[in-house]
Amino acid sequence: MIRFYFHPTPNPAKIALFLVEAGLDFEAIPVDTSKGEQHSPAFRAINPNGKVPAIVDTEGPGGKPARVFDSSAILLYLAEKTGKFLGAPEDRPELQSWLLFIASGLGPFSGQAVHFQFAAPAGLDYAVNRYRREAERHYQVLNDHLVGRDYIVGDRYTIADMSAWGWLDRAARVRKGEADPLAAYPELKRLLATVDARPAIARARAVGQEHAFKKINDEETRRALFPSNYPPPA
Repeated sequence: MIRFYFHPTPNPAKIALFLVEAGLDFEAIPVDTSKGEQHSPAFRAINPNGKVPAIVDTEGPGGKPARVFDSSAILLYLAEKTGKFLGAPEDRPELQSWLLFIASGLGPFSGQAVHFQFAAPAGLDYAVNRYRREAERHYQVLNDHLVGRDYIVGDRYTIADMSAWGWLDRAARVRKGEADPLAAYPELKRLLATVDARPAIARARAVGQEHAFKKINDEETRRALFPSNYPPPA
């Protein structure tokens, strides 16, 4: 059994997709980050960094429970555990490279682009430009790589495609104001459509929909999501 700790945001979405695609038995456990539940001692015991997603595999190595946090680490762990969506053995170096490209570049810059366009105070034009342009630069790198390829790595669907899907699905927020946010990146648009057409997508999107996550962006939410903006408690 996989205990899956999530909030409906891009990085947990990747894990939901893998769990559904692989047909794994899992329990979805909501962590309402707008209420600060990610900072609770119970959750910090699972992910000391206080972020979702995280999992606990009750049947980890040696039959013992294992915690795994960070979406890329979880994807690799589950792919290796199940032997699914890893691609061909000879493609492993390429797979790891693109997975970490998304983890260290496309994902973080996309997240910061969203933050400075939607959550930060107005007037931070330098930051908006910096993060949005870097997100777009990473889009272009991946777009160029995909020319002549159906998938990011090798000739089959892998965890690299799942990882990219998590953030490409939010392109409208990354490229705020664009009527067709992936029009300038036709290969990314095609990849997103390819993944979106998979039967597992609807089930992955439905994970946790029955839970009423907090929607109000008030002072509690801002302190929970952006604690570094506030002085530490005395």
